[in-house]
Formats: sequence, structure tokens, C-alpha cells
Amino acid sequence: MFWALIGIILGIFVGLALNFPIPLELTKYSAVVIMGILDALFGAIRAEVTKDQFNAIIFITGLLFNVILSIAITLLGDKLGLELYLAATFVFTLRIFSNVGITRRAVLQNILQSDKKKETHEES
Repeated sequence: MFWALIGIILGIFVGLALNFPIPLELTKYSAVVIMGILDALFGAIRAEVTKDQFNAIIFITGLLFNVILSIAITLLGDKLGLELYLAATFVFTLRIFSNVGITRRAVLQNILQSDKKKETHEES
């Protein structure tokens, strides 16, 4: 988990330092790819915090599937003249908020349980 956070922070700094311009035609695609990556990352964080079984293979395949499917939906929308990338962005946003909510509850429960353990330990 520590190395993942270091990688994310380092990637943000490198991305900001390079100032790589994204062509206007690719902004939809880059948006859905970024949302797919964020969805996979927050899902991995949720799995780690809630003590679900985190599996790197499942994470990588889920990440690739999210990215490929969102690009395919966006491409189909471009071919049909529809803004289907908005649907992919909407779904990813819902999933991200769901994962953040579950993670927040799990972290708060862990904090409350550790406080209760400290109180019972101090009383005895």
C-alpha cells in the first residue's frame, strides 16, 4: 500500500512537471481512461482497508478491462454520434463514490474498535 501511494504521488508530480498537452480529439478518451484507473485504484484501496482478499492479478485484469471497455464505449459513441463517454464516466463516478464510502466506514470502524480496546484495557 505504501509503495502504491508513493507511485501515485510521484506520477502526479511527473505529470504536472511534463505539461504534456492532450489533443482535443483525445480528451474524451483520456477522461474515461483516467476514470477507469481511478475506479480500479479506489477498489484496490477498499479491498485493502476492508480486509477483503486483494489479488494483484484481479486488480490488473480489472484495470485493463475497465480501460478497454471504456475506450470501446467511447469509440462506439463517436461512431454513432452520441456522447456515450458520459455514461462510462457516470458509472465510474458512482463506483468511486461507493468505494470511498465503504472505505471511510471501514476506517472509522477500525478506529472505533481500537478505541474500545484501549478503554477496556485501561479499565482492567
